[in-house]
Amino acid sequence: MGDQNNKTDDYIVCYAPTMVTTNGVWQGDNPLNYSLPLFIFQLTLVVVATRIFVFILKPFRQPRVIAEVLGGVMLGPSVLGQNETFANAVFPLRSVMVIETMANIGLLYFLFLVGVEMDITAMRSVGRKAVASAIAGMVLPFIVGIAFSFLLAKKTDSDINRGTYILFLGVALSVTAFPVLARILAELKLVNTELGRLALSAALINDVCAWVLLALAIALAETETTTLASLWVLLSSAAFVAFCAYAVRPAASWLVKKTPEGESFSEFYISLILAGVMVSGFITDAIGTHSVFGAFVFGLAIPNGPLSFTLVEKLEDFVSGLLLPLFFAISGLKTNLGLIQGSFTWIILLLVIFLACIGKVVGTLLVALFYQMPIHEGAALGLLMNTKGLVEMVVLNVGKDQKVFDEEAFAVMVIITLIMTGIIVPVISVIYRPSRNSIYYKRRTIEISKSDSEFRVLVCVHTPRNVPTMINLLEASNPTKNSPLCVYVLHLVELSGRTSAMLIVHNTAKSDIPALNRSEAQSDHIIKAFENYEQHASFISVQPLTAISPYSTMHEDICNLAADKRVSLIIVPFHKQQTVDGGMEATNMAFRAINQNVLANAPCSVGILVDRGLSGSNRLAGNQVTHHVAVLFFGGPDDREALCYGWRMMEHPGISLTIMRFVPSDQAVSDPMRQQHGIIADEPRVLTVQTDRDIQKQLDEKLIHEFRVTCGDNDSVHYVEKVVSNGEDTVQAIRTMDDIHDLFIVGRGQGMISPLTAGITDWSECPEIGAIGDLLASSDFAATASVLVVQQYVGEGSQCEGLETPNGEDYITDLHSTPPPGHKAFSLGR
Repeated sequence: MGDQNNKTDDYIVCYAPTMVTTNGVWQGDNPLNYSLPLFIFQLTLVVVATRIFVFILKPFRQPRVIAEVLGGVMLGPSVLGQNETFANAVFPLRSVMVIETMANIGLLYFLFLVGVEMDITAMRSVGRKAVASAIAGMVLPFIVGIAFSFLLAKKTDSDINRGTYILFLGVALSVTAFPVLARILAELKLVNTELGRLALSAALINDVCAWVLLALAIALAETETTTLASLWVLLSSAAFVAFCAYAVRPAASWLVKKTPEGESFSEFYISLILAGVMVSGFITDAIGTHSVFGAFVFGLAIPNGPLSFTLVEKLEDFVSGLLLPLFFAISGLKTNLGLIQGSFTWIILLLVIFLACIGKVVGTLLVALFYQMPIHEGAALGLLMNTKGLVEMVVLNVGKDQKVFDEEAFAVMVIITLIMTGIIVPVISVIYRPSRNSIYYKRRTIEISKSDSEFRVLVCVHTPRNVPTMINLLEASNPTKNSPLCVYVLHLVELSGRTSAMLIVHNTAKSDIPALNRSEAQSDHIIKAFENYEQHASFISVQPLTAISPYSTMHEDICNLAADKRVSLIIVPFHKQQTVDGGMEATNMAFRAINQNVLANAPCSVGILVDRGLSGSNRLAGNQVTHHVAVLFFGGPDDREALCYGWRMMEHPGISLTIMRFVPSDQAVSDPMRQQHGIIADEPRVLTVQTDRDIQKQLDEKLIHEFRVTCGDNDSVHYVEKVVSNGEDTVQAIRTMDDIHDLFIVGRGQGMISPLTAGITDWSECPEIGAIGDLLASSDFAATASVLVVQQYVGEGSQCEGLETPNGEDYITDLHSTPPPGHKAFSLGR
């Protein structure tokens, strides 16, 4: 059957060694008759086809592997290849050798990179639950594979060893693709969840087991007489692994030690390592295992750190972007869906997909029951373990080359791979929603947070440049024994097409291991800075985390984490940074979109920090900082939140606080205060705008009164009232303030159109930080002070539907105001 179907065996292909490059179309040559132009054209077609599918599948959040295989299927005999003219012109038989060779070189280097990125030391710290999940997730699908092999056995070659066939089929069905899974978890925002960590640990074990079984399967497949030759293959493979572990790894470590820190590695050594990949591939191919096995083991021997970072940076774009799609496309080109004939084959196909999926799910469910995990988590883990990808494709291709699979079986297995990986994202989205168990909490603002309870803050950081000011701001937030500071530091990293799996899995517990690439190096740098601060400061705990997701959905990670950790304040950096000459320039406009989305969706108060360096002040002995903080108070919930934050800071011995309250003159009072909040029109509105404005005023007066009573005698507090009648007066008043202030805290003033800011809003560049915030952050405002723009959480929209607190009180906030602790309030629009 194999001889009939593997059509390449039926032909003798003649190659003309001189026909590599063409003399040109003007000489009457057809470029597609020459091997180099033909290969370039094929490569271009493959890249274009895969990119089209990546674009089409993007809204469905499918992994890139699927797009790459589908691109190949489209170019292959199933779709475009049915046209004889296209097939003979673009993918003639004589071109197969070139394109296969290049695809295998791409595969060789990609598996070297996978080995470099895989952290074997992480295997030691994997828990029993992950080991049990990995084993359970492999055993049952393997059994399904054995059962399936008997159904397909009639169609395979009689001279193929049954054990080999079972082993290939079992590996193909039971493997989990670690790199693909890491990307799927990042897409689904499950990386930082318990489930995500467990799935990744189990996949890591599964991947390593799959490689061992694959090496075994190849060793058995390549030897006609299984006994002695197979043993030699296995023994020499073990010797190669030992050589890599005890000779290559120490040599690579010596190389790292020899190169001074911060300096680049010599081109000679890098070339040597890249040649080593080829040599390893040659050796393992000569031994009798596949060449990719050698490249993978050689990659594992490279220690994590600056050397692995350099190798990944040099190779990744070229290999992942250009050569690897070629390998997946070749798999698609070999897939002829037309060969899958008869309802019996399709029924078997669907049955196998179902049973293999169920096999993993049942296996992980048993583990879940044993470890008392929720049932839906066990099912979700099983589905995640069904992720297929590179290893699966390698198994199938090797199996086809060794004639273990004929063309029909190969096509069946490719479809199984695509469907099993493709259904994961939609199904997980439906059955596992971590937000289901998110706990509603009460202390969502600084105003409500009690002065004698823990103050929880989520600090978001894009680059190490954000760190010093953030740390000084936290120090100024006055952590005390009664009110310690619990800080969650979230490093925001964009999930791009080439984000390495090991960065996605970046685990801060392994801080002694050197960084793998630039993003991880930044993460390490940021985390070390905050950990160092934690060690030297009192009453503060820091928990570092990394969020990796596309910029368009990054706010979801921030908001979910804030709700999960029940923080009172999220601090995000402003999208502009100060330049050398004092101006402000945008660093990345995507950061602005993140900030706007966080403001709109945050489950607590939000602060946007305009960083002009808060570290310029003198740091005195005993962690004493000297900062001059100014709070500009116009009125409204955001300004009250700003005042409460300033109030908290004021208790710090090294801080002097100036409160400048802007009071409208008689002329300004006559102008009405309008609302900007979207109140649902078709619901009866209980209170009038006028009453709401009065409520705001009363809450403002109450807070100011409390503040003055409490802090009236404090020498480090200066309270100033400025009577102004319009925006021009306000700007003038702000400009007259002393230059000594390091930090301005202002409310965003959302929903409060006040006559005091009239006219300022017309010139706003960044409305998300409000009129006053925008004025202070603008380049023409001659100040060296940082600005913190605060928005108070007001329970808008869906977030105020019966917010239940841990002690069971109903707590529904007013659309504009927040009640004093212990009081119940009801939403105006309901």
